[in-house]
Amino acid sequence: MGDIHQPRIDVARKAMSAAGAGALLVTSPPNIRWLTGFSGSAGRVLIGRDGPPMLVTDGRYELRAAREAPGADVVLDRTWDWLPAHTTPGERLAVEADDLSWSTVQQLAAMLDDVELVAVDAALSSGRALKDTEELDRLRHACAITTRAFDQACGWLAPGLTEREISRRLHDELLDLGADGTAFPSIVASGPNGAVPHHDPTDRALDTGDLVTMDFGALVDGYHADMTRTVAIGEPSSALRRLHGVVRAAQQAGVEAVRSGATTQSVDAACRQVISDAGHADHFVHGTGHGVGLLIHEEPFLGATTAGTLKSGMAITVEPGVYVPGLGGVRIEDVVLVGETGAERLTTAAHDLLIL
Repeated sequence: MGDIHQPRIDVARKAMSAAGAGALLVTSPPNIRWLTGFSGSAGRVLIGRDGPPMLVTDGRYELRAAREAPGADVVLDRTWDWLPAHTTPGERLAVEADDLSWSTVQQLAAMLDDVELVAVDAALSSGRALKDTEELDRLRHACAITTRAFDQACGWLAPGLTEREISRRLHDELLDLGADGTAFPSIVASGPNGAVPHHDPTDRALDTGDLVTMDFGALVDGYHADMTRTVAIGEPSSALRRLHGVVRAAQQAGVEAVRSGATTQSVDAACRQVISDAGHADHFVHGTGHGVGLLIHEEPFLGATTAGTLKSGMAITVEPGVYVPGLGGVRIEDVVLVGETGAERLTTAAHDLLIL
């Protein structure tokens, strides 16, 4: 494999060895892409103790596999018939416990003679948590597009636009700026709808004095950006201003707590303390953040009960929010890169309350 993929293959082989297996079957699409570069929707990868990985796909993806995964041995087969010839009786075959269904495990067990199937847990997803240079380049690009799309949206947001219209226009902004697509369905929540953290856009029109929360991101070469900003459409009430100020301070405290060696709980606690001190402990109803990469939500996860330690090279979100029924809500979110002594914001749009 190339310079980028070989260290990733080494991570897989370490997990395989820890399971006492002679081979590892990878079936999760994000892990397949991470290990080989192949982005097709139909693929399986078999990794042995040495040599190149075997990428099994079908004829629809023959040319893509050759282009995206030149370091893999490509086999075209829609079935599992290829697998017995590439396993050794008496040895273990490791499979991804979080991906294969029980029925598929039973099918494979029945067709493999004297091969014990063993599960590997989140070893590969944990390996993906540390981003290499290629991954960071893609994340930076996705975050830069997202930031620019927000800046442009601030030029056209106005009373009368509906949440659905804003969501569609954000989508178009991202594509026009070079994104491959949206990282996830955009959240646009205005006025009292802002009290719903994952509100689906509706036909509610913006009104003067509303806060509007926009949670969206660009998808670039498989990598996801994730940014949230809450802005005012005209002069907001003093209560909404205070709410934004609390979340702004909480997000700043969380970002300042990010560094290699910090626990995921400690970053969450930094945000939660500011919000609790302001009397809104019951209005912060989700975790503080999550990893981003080939999935929009991946390891590590930052919350009040999570267990984990941040390491330099992880890309995470810091996204506290306060949601008050009948009043509205505020969330501010950035993708940040964990460093040895602090964090670098990869999404850089303005954090102070913008009155449009």
